[in-house]
Amino acid sequence: MAAGDFRSNKEPVTSQRPDNTAFTQQRLPAWQPLLSASIVLPFFFIAGLSFIGIGIGLLYSSKSITEREFDYTGVQPGDRCYDCFNVTYNATVPCLCNFTFNLTDTFQGPVFMYYELSNFFQNHYRYMISRDDKQLSGYIDSIKSPANECYPYQYDKSKVPYAPCGAIANSMFNDFFKLYYNDNGTYSEVPLTKNGIAWWTDYNIKFRNPIQGNESLSAIFNGTAKLPNWAVPVYRLSDGFTNEDFIVWMRSAALPNFRKLYSRIEEGNYTSGLPPGQYMFQIDYKYPVLSFGGRKKIVFSSVSWMGGKNPFLGIAYIVFGSLSFFCGIIMLIVYIKYQDKTNDDI
Repeated sequence: MAAGDFRSNKEPVTSQRPDNTAFTQQRLPAWQPLLSASIVLPFFFIAGLSFIGIGIGLLYSSKSITEREFDYTGVQPGDRCYDCFNVTYNATVPCLCNFTFNLTDTFQGPVFMYYELSNFFQNHYRYMISRDDKQLSGYIDSIKSPANECYPYQYDKSKVPYAPCGAIANSMFNDFFKLYYNDNGTYSEVPLTKNGIAWWTDYNIKFRNPIQGNESLSAIFNGTAKLPNWAVPVYRLSDGFTNEDFIVWMRSAALPNFRKLYSRIEEGNYTSGLPPGQYMFQIDYKYPVLSFGGRKKIVFSSVSWMGGKNPFLGIAYIVFGSLSFFCGIIMLIVYIKYQDKTNDDI
C-alpha cells in the first residue's frame, strides 16, 4: 500500500482514467485547414464589399425616414411651455401648454409619435431591479407582499403594499398629449391610437392583471396603496397592469437619452399620413425634469422596412466593410511582394 493510502484492503479502488474511446482519448479525426492567399484574400474582399453594400442600403433607408422634433421643456423664457417648467408631481392645478406648428408637405404614414427624455438614467442597476415581475404577472401573493427589490417603494408609511411597486413604476412618464389639425379655421382632433404600441410578448405574456374569482380589479387591489408620484391607483388606470403606456415605460432604456412610443396615427383621414397645414399640440404638462436637468421632446417619425431612423447601423457596416477591404489590399500587396522569396530570404 502506498504511503498515505489509508483505505481498507476490501474497498475497491476506482480509476479516474477516462474510458478508452476515441472521444474521451481525443483520437477523433480532425480537419486542420491550411490557410493560403487564394483562400484568405477572396474572403476579405467579398466580406468587405458585402458589408459596404449592406451598410449603404441601411444608411439610405435610414435617411429616407422623415422626422420632426419639438422640444417643449420650457427652460428659457419664450420657449414652448415655459410657464409649466417648474411643475411638480401631482400638482393640484394642472398646467396646460398649447403650441402650433406647420407642415409644408405631407408627412407620409404610418406616423409614429414618441416622447423623448434626455439625461434620464434608466440603466442604473438599483433602478432597473426596482420592480416585482411576479406582481406584474398577476400573482396575488406578490400583490399583497411585494419583492424586496422594490424598496423604498415596497410599502408606504403605514406598511400598506404598493401596487405596482418599485422605482420604475413610480417614475412613469405621465404627460398627456392631444393633437389638432386646423381644417379651414376649425381645429379637429387627430386620433392617436394606443393599441399595439407595446411589445407583443410584454402585453400578452409578461404583464397580466390578477384574477381572483369574479372579483373586480378594485376589489383585488383593495388593501394596496398607490405610488407617491401616481395621481390614481392602478385599478383606475385604463386596463390596469396591461395598460400599454405603463408597459412601454416599464421596459428600461439602455442609454440616458431615449424615446418611447406614445401612439400611432393611422385612423380616419390620417391613414396615409399627416396632410400639410397647421397643427396644434395641447399638452397636459405633468412630468417634472428640473430635478435631473433633463429635457422633453415630442417626435414624429415614419418607418421603413428596417424600423425607425438609425444611421449608426449603416455606418457601422460601412466602417467594418471598409476595414476588411483595406486589410485585404494590404495582405495582397504583401503576398505579391514576397511570394517568390523563400523563408530564408524573408
